[in-house]
Amino acid sequence: MTTTEWITDIALVLIVFRQLREGRLDLKTFLIPLGIVAFVAHTYLDSVPTAGNDLVLIGVLMAVGAALGIAGGVYTRIRVVGEHLLIKAGAVSAVLWVLGMGARMGFQFWVSHGGADNVARFSIAHHITSDQAWVAAFVLMALTEVVTRLATIFVRSRMVNGRQARTIAATHPAPSLDRAA
Repeated sequence: MTTTEWITDIALVLIVFRQLREGRLDLKTFLIPLGIVAFVAHTYLDSVPTAGNDLVLIGVLMAVGAALGIAGGVYTRIRVVGEHLLIKAGAVSAVLWVLGMGARMGFQFWVSHGGADNVARFSIAHHITSDQAWVAAFVLMALTEVVTRLATIFVRSRMVNGRQARTIAATHPAPSLDRAA
């Protein structure tokens, strides 16, 4: 693994640790992780192989990424304080995030330190045509995990905001206009 790969992977893991402390849900909450995975996709995703069972591998890992992302978003606390939404990753969310990102790091480390032959045998046995299929699968898994987690948080934040607006409207009815003269 290159230094850039280590830095990128560690940055993605640290994102959730930043959210273990409650903070405002704002544009940075969405842009920082999206920027990192966009960089990773631009750097490592040259093509998406479609031969053999490459798409099956990619689809399975993207499904795993989606499941981890949605679950991570569900286990992130969102609450309203005044006019601000606050977000805090729960323990389950943090564990899922580290599990997903750590699995990719572990796989990269294992392949570069003796596991390449095992991956090659698995790839031949299951008709996975190239190492680019593995790269695409893991990059798209990370991208899917980030996007689905952020999408889940976004949808939940709109639901929380909508509930608060309905509660305020119910407890403080709008003043009526008296047009009688």
